[in-house]
Amino acid sequence: MSEDPSRPGDESWEALLRSMLGPQAAEEAMSAMRAAGLDPTAMANAAGLPQDSNQLAMMLQQMQQVLAAGGSDPVNWALAGDLASQVVRQGGDQTVTAAQAAQVTQALQVADLWLDAATELGPSGGGQHAWSRADWAQHTLPTWKRLAEPIATSVSRALERVLEEQTRELGEHPFAAGLGIGAGGGLIRQLGGAVFGMQVGQAVGTLAGEVFGTSDTGLPLVEGPETALVPANVTAFAEGLDAPEEEVRLFLAVREVAHARLFAHVPWLRSHLLGAVEAYAREISIDTGAIEEAVRSLDPSDPEALREAFSGGMFVLEQSPAQRAALVRLETALALVEGWVEVVAGQAVAPHLPHAVPLREMIRRRRAAGGPAEQTFASLVGLELRPRRLREAAALWTHLAQERGDSARDALWSHPDLMPTAEELDDPRGFVAARDAAASAEEDVDAALANILAEAQSIDRDDDGRGDARSDVEGEEPVEGDDGGEPREGEADAR
Repeated sequence: MSEDPSRPGDESWEALLRSMLGPQAAEEAMSAMRAAGLDPTAMANAAGLPQDSNQLAMMLQQMQQVLAAGGSDPVNWALAGDLASQVVRQGGDQTVTAAQAAQVTQALQVADLWLDAATELGPSGGGQHAWSRADWAQHTLPTWKRLAEPIATSVSRALERVLEEQTRELGEHPFAAGLGIGAGGGLIRQLGGAVFGMQVGQAVGTLAGEVFGTSDTGLPLVEGPETALVPANVTAFAEGLDAPEEEVRLFLAVREVAHARLFAHVPWLRSHLLGAVEAYAREISIDTGAIEEAVRSLDPSDPEALREAFSGGMFVLEQSPAQRAALVRLETALALVEGWVEVVAGQAVAPHLPHAVPLREMIRRRRAAGGPAEQTFASLVGLELRPRRLREAAALWTHLAQERGDSARDALWSHPDLMPTAEELDDPRGFVAARDAAASAEEDVDAALANILAEAQSIDRDDDGRGDARSDVEGEEPVEGDDGGEPREGEADAR
């Protein structure tokens, strides 16, 4: 194992450590690595450090900017926004033209008209927009902040505890001081925030190149009742289909507007979905024993072992019973939202779009498969952004509408306690029958109570009537001259 400091791996590690710790601490850290028999070249390769000097310089510059910015947020949102914009630019993004904006506005307006015949939920009342991919990333980032920050906070705290326990033996070593161990984990927290920022930024930027509007991830990614389409993504999606682009645009517009109507008229739904994510985040924990065992068994000089450890889930998060329950609630709610939108949108476009059925199936398959950004979030926090049980939910809403009508179907959204459970998704017919039986039993109880009340009121009226009659008889005054004795003179003859 060579100790030649001129080797690329040594230079990469030393440059990275110097940017993080300063010249003296970096030199001591490199000396300690060599003394321990670690190969800096292998470490650099395992960490994925670029060997190209220009790429390395750019990476180090970004790292220095991150560390210079400081801050203790669990996610470096400035970095997340910058990286999302960078990913969007790399994927290609064009300014929305006036013609594209007019097409989108018209499609969203037509969608509102068609939906009036398919649902009792009225228009959302929000603005209608045509967004570029960069616009989409910018407008949705606040919601991603609410989604990712609680999770990042829990993970960062857990990792800080693990790292502090694992590195106490470093004591006052400059390397430990540079990491901020024992002093609130300053650098560790900054690096953790940068890592999360990079992951979120990468995912948001990638999603911006895939999504059609504000809600087709299943989550309400904007605060208000706004509706929007991304023309570039609509066009790209339509290129691989047999249907004309105008028809595809109208179909996607109906789905977008249906989402907006649902979230606008069901005020508890947005907080219910995002609250399930937050409930999951509060319970995050890390299997410290597994990390310790993995660290002890690793050979830092073997880059393949390092890659396998990280890709094999060395830092896999444990799921508590509360987290599993939160995930079930989230997946069920996402399936119900997507199932309702699919049924209502399909009902709205059926009389107007010749390719409505194949477009519906294409969207269903697309949502079921997921994309690279959705997989990134799943690997990051164990959360699925796509519904697992879309078909079951759609079958339930369809059967309910057939049996009870659109009004009864949409009325279930009036309160979260009325929503179908995960178990009820398995049997749509049984769900309707069970709800009918419960409603019938409630009506029987109401009728019995009404009869009891009516009988009680009748008895009260009878008692009042008899009381008045007795009062009249008992209180009747004798006729004037009637003393109750013999008749007076002349009265007998008259009789």
